[in-house]
Amino acid sequence: MNLSVIMPVYNEVDTLEEIVKQVLATGKVFEIVMVDDGSTDGSRDLMRQWENDETVRVFLHEKNRGKGSAVRTGFENARGEIFIIQDADLEYDPRDYADVLRPIEEGRADVVYGSRFLGKPARKMNFWHRVGNFFLTMTTNILYNLDLSDMETCYKAFRADVVRDIPLHAKRFDFEPEITAKVAKRGCRIIEVSIAYYGRDFDEGKKITGWDAIPAFWTLLKYRFTD
Repeated sequence: MNLSVIMPVYNEVDTLEEIVKQVLATGKVFEIVMVDDGSTDGSRDLMRQWENDETVRVFLHEKNRGKGSAVRTGFENARGEIFIIQDADLEYDPRDYADVLRPIEEGRADVVYGSRFLGKPARKMNFWHRVGNFFLTMTTNILYNLDLSDMETCYKAFRADVVRDIPLHAKRFDFEPEITAKVAKRGCRIIEVSIAYYGRDFDEGKKITGWDAIPAFWTLLKYRFTD
């Protein structure tokens, strides 16, 4: 099954070339759909090397619109049969693709989440990030009758035909709860697998903050009762 890697990019000049190298080294990639979300640090200059590349396809937002908007642009332009989201910051290891994709390839899942809390090596996130993640994941499980350990994970893989017909509106980090709510309400088969995680601190470029938990919580509530 052809794999489209959806890669939102915002000011990742220091890691962009390395993550592309790692993704391509998996040997599993049909295409990388790279969406720059208004970077101002030189990331766009690096992207010029892929302007005519058949595998790395580059799309540009003229101004910063948020990660959710970048992922939606990726979904709209991807051509593969499976989508996986890959941040450009080296926190997630593409060598985990085999484990994440296997349940879909074997026909046992429509959606797979890579959990950072199921046993693989991980540089632990800071305390308040962990608390926020636990709260949002527990809220998800209660509202949607799921049993997830890591709703906020970046590594989400989908059968393309499942998500192409789902209306998505998220602009920022509310993408994670929105897509989770909507695949759950549609009865999609969701499986979690263990992945490695090498988290960054804010001084290393991490962008999500505690304030992002508020719209995420509201998103979970809103989509429980509306689509």
